Amino acid sequence: MAERLVGKQAPDFTMETATGDGTAFGKASLSDYKGKWLVLFFYPLDFTFVCPTEITALSYAADQFKALDTEILGVSIDSIHTHKAWINTPVNDNGLGKLAFPLAADITKSVARDYGVLIEEEGIALRGLFIIDPEGELKYEVVNHNDVGRSVEETLRVLQALQSGGLCPMNWKPGDKNLVVK
Repeated sequence: MAERLVGKQAPDFTMETATGDGTAFGKASLSDYKGKWLVLFFYPLDFTFVCPTEITALSYAADQFKALDTEILGVSIDSIHTHKAWINTPVNDNGLGKLAFPLAADITKSVARDYGVLIEEEGIALRGLFIIDPEGELKYEVVNHNDVGRSVEETLRVLQALQSGGLCPMNWKPGDKNLVVK
């Protein structure tokens, strides 16, 4: 049976990363994001077809996320070397080009498993996206079938709703009023 993650402390992690500019390697831990919001997203594999559309869309929107005090971290089961190669491959050759955030390597698949997105029989992750608040609480989770990409606009809308500090009705948009309970 699947365990609920929303409303609990996000599972801890430490992973090696390829920097978004494709020039170096590093590490990322959940604790690195303390005091900031984090959009943590999983995707199945490097050098595939839907994945680059999501990753580059998130990178193009990175300034919007930064304006909301939010960092982005992408994760797959590929190695940091594969991530670096994909970042350094031109977009017109099914590459990513330079990114505004790092890609983490979950080689052991333990982080995908902890976040409930690992397809054990295939050894890859589903398209899971998680929003973690500055105190490390997992506030939002969406998991898609690997055939369907996610929406940057919806991720931004939900992030802003969470940051609004109140009750947000269906289709709430930034600038809308929060619900008032009497």
